Amino acid sequence: MDCVWNDLYEAARKVLKPRDVSKIIEAGGVAAAVESVSGKIYVGVCVDTACTLGICAERNAIFNMITNGEDEVRRVIAIDRDGKAISPCGACREFMTQLMPENYRNIEIMMDYEKNRVVTLGELTPEWWL
Repeated sequence: MDCVWNDLYEAARKVLKPRDVSKIIEAGGVAAAVESVSGKIYVGVCVDTACTLGICAERNAIFNMITNGEDEVRRVIAIDRDGKAISPCGACREFMTQLMPENYRNIEIMMDYEKNRVVTLGELTPEWWL
């Protein structure tokens, strides 16, 4: 396995801290790490609310990347509270395609960390509307 995936996994694992933020907001049940094209790693956690104001861990990590002046993703891993890699949801896939409409197909997504199963976003979204 490429050592970058280990670094991404460990970065996500470090921020994976499921907790209640308030009576109606939970956070940290899913954590994500993204590698930008510069090689820097950015992390984020999910924030689940009682309405649609929450955010997925992947988009939170990408927003962190954008906040720090970068705008291209190379790799993405999201892990659940058990440390298992999970696939990005449709909203996260859509956001990545809009972020990189010409190159989204090349973004690598870790699907199964234990088995080192990686797919591209293009494989997950072969006929996107863009």
